[in-house]
Amino acid sequence: MTAPAPRPEILTIAAYVAGDSQTPGANRVIKLSSNEGAFGPPVSAQAAFRQVAAEIHRYPDGDSTALRKAIGQRFGLDPARIVCGTGSDELIQHLCHIYGGPGTEIVMSQYGFTMYEISGTYAGSRVLKAPEVNLTTHVDSILALATENTRLVFVANPNNPTGSLLPQAEMVRLREGLPETTLLVLDAAYAEYVTDPGYDPGVALVDAGENTVMLRTFSKVFGMGGMRVGWCYGPLAVIDVINRVRGVFNVNIAAQAAAVAALSESGWVERSVAHNTEWRARLATALQAAGITVWPSQGNFLLADFATPRKAKGADAFLRGRGIIVRCMAGYGLPHCLRITVGTAEECTMVADTLATFMAAAGAADAANG
Repeated sequence: MTAPAPRPEILTIAAYVAGDSQTPGANRVIKLSSNEGAFGPPVSAQAAFRQVAAEIHRYPDGDSTALRKAIGQRFGLDPARIVCGTGSDELIQHLCHIYGGPGTEIVMSQYGFTMYEISGTYAGSRVLKAPEVNLTTHVDSILALATENTRLVFVANPNNPTGSLLPQAEMVRLREGLPETTLLVLDAAYAEYVTDPGYDPGVALVDAGENTVMLRTFSKVFGMGGMRVGWCYGPLAVIDVINRVRGVFNVNIAAQAAAVAALSESGWVERSVAHNTEWRARLATALQAAGITVWPSQGNFLLADFATPRKAKGADAFLRGRGIIVRCMAGYGLPHCLRITVGTAEECTMVADTLATFMAAAGAADAANG
């Protein structure tokens, strides 16, 4: 018998591999592989989750009305120009299918978020990767690839997994250099962690025209990765077409309630960002002192560069042997790097001490081998 055959391009997709959460033999696991919030979800979000337990037989509000209103109030945005999704992943996929498809092209940066490539290929588009410079999105490289056939350009700012930030002037130059028919998608999943005073997550460019959208998420600073809540702010025409194709009940009742509560948790973002800013710098300094190159980051993670794949694998194994799980970057084309989430003060200290021990032992072994 002959089995049904998928479209050929589907078989070129490598399935997304999430950050590991377990390591054999460890009594205690410290998971720093998925850029989850260091402090978990806000207390108010947990309470809201429990309060709706008796209502989970009800379908949720298909328009996420209360949540869109709460997002609008928090960020000063028009709720009518907001659509919520099952994480920003769902919205990425919808945008690729709505504007892409066979015969079209999608452009992303060389080390951009894997889901852009997966979703674009799934939609039938040809996905092109623009070379980066110093692990940072390079506007001229994107513009060199963009043509009238380019339907979408994805830019994560700050970028995952590199942590790099593109200045606002460069974002404006990118938008002005793209065809008007190209939708620029600004993925600002890590916006809250940025300390650059000139940073704009995408609101200004969205408001300036009809061909830019901004993606945001509750999975990072709000600590709700397990609830899968993301949102998009864009022109009314874009929001309209997303609403035509998204799942009618795509954000579940518990996720909506928890997200609304999280937005009103007093001081949560400020405390989380202050901790991240302090310990991102402390961890970077400690790793650099141990002889590890650390790329500048504006996210809640660091990209640690061990120079060779062999040393990166060794460091990963050494960490896992002590119950610490970070993210190998081989799947992103950076096999010599590990991405490390900024966890609690205790977790960051453990990572720094463990890698210092590893680097000292590796240096001694290299010296002994001549």
